[in-house]
Amino acid sequence: MRIDAERRRGRAAALNMPGRFETEAREITDDGWGSADDLPPFKTEVQVEAARKIITRNDSPDIAFDRSINPYRGCEHGCIYCFARPTHAYMGMSAGLDFETKLFAKPNAAELLAREISAPGYKVKTIAIGTNTDPYQPIERRMRIMREILEVLQRARHPVGIVTKSALVIRDIDILSEMAKEGLAKVALSVTTLDRKLARAMEPRAATPSRRLEAIAALTQAGIPTSVMVAPIIPALNDHEIERILDAAHAQGACEAGYILVRLPHEVSPLFRDWLLRNYPDRYRRVMSVLQTMRGGKDYNAEWGKRMHGDGPYAWQLGRRFELAANRLGFNKRRKRLRTDLFVPPLKGAVQLSLF
Repeated sequence: MRIDAERRRGRAAALNMPGRFETEAREITDDGWGSADDLPPFKTEVQVEAARKIITRNDSPDIAFDRSINPYRGCEHGCIYCFARPTHAYMGMSAGLDFETKLFAKPNAAELLAREISAPGYKVKTIAIGTNTDPYQPIERRMRIMREILEVLQRARHPVGIVTKSALVIRDIDILSEMAKEGLAKVALSVTTLDRKLARAMEPRAATPSRRLEAIAALTQAGIPTSVMVAPIIPALNDHEIERILDAAHAQGACEAGYILVRLPHEVSPLFRDWLLRNYPDRYRRVMSVLQTMRGGKDYNAEWGKRMHGDGPYAWQLGRRFELAANRLGFNKRRKRLRTDLFVPPLKGAVQLSLF
């Protein structure tokens, strides 16, 4: 059942189905007395999560990093295609409106980080931030958890790579520029479309496309290696913009570029389908048909090596278009490798004491 438009104003999802691990489901039904009209609108709620560790490890062969940090669970940006939505099921919540409105913050993230990277035997590799939920989503203005994390990494001279859709990243230019001077930081801005109307419908609380391009320019001018992610590419919706996005990002100083095909795991598929029917009903069949040709006839294929870029003739065409445009503009001629030899454990001898 779709949630009334007035209750979800400014949100991308219209559904709030139970998480896939739940054994019971509740549905709002009008009993004829108008009681459903009295329900309050969905507002952003933030709960504190007492995290016990902050660095997440992975061994996926098609991902360029093996560790990451997520300061927040859920994301107020509300991107309808977000592949992280199903993670809210682990909290007993919905991947729909709950993901956009019921957020979890980890205010002890910086403290945990300092402890974990000071542990005996810790091996330094670039920490990726923003690969799941956005570290610069709106609540970061108030909570400043990402800022505290960067302060720890700067003191430790530890390399970090950031991915975001938010212009708020320029708030931390002072830290990032100093780290970049030592080869310790780089930032990627995700630019999905240059169409403000499409962006507003698809990513309702993320920065506008023009603000993201301005952020690329500001970061570049500050000496921070900055790249653009044309992500996600959605066939028959924004794939015609690949070259335009790369041109625009290059004009603002971006030096590297990448792309990812839209991913629709678990609950994301019905949420995305519902969004398409509400916003672009004339393109619904075309988008899903072409997408399935790149996913082995399914909405999503999680196979390593195929989940990021898809498979088949249309996927090949997207890849070649991206490569040709990137080569023409000089993207990715030299990949920026961050340094790992400057690391200084921030807690030094205090680590053992902190265990008791």
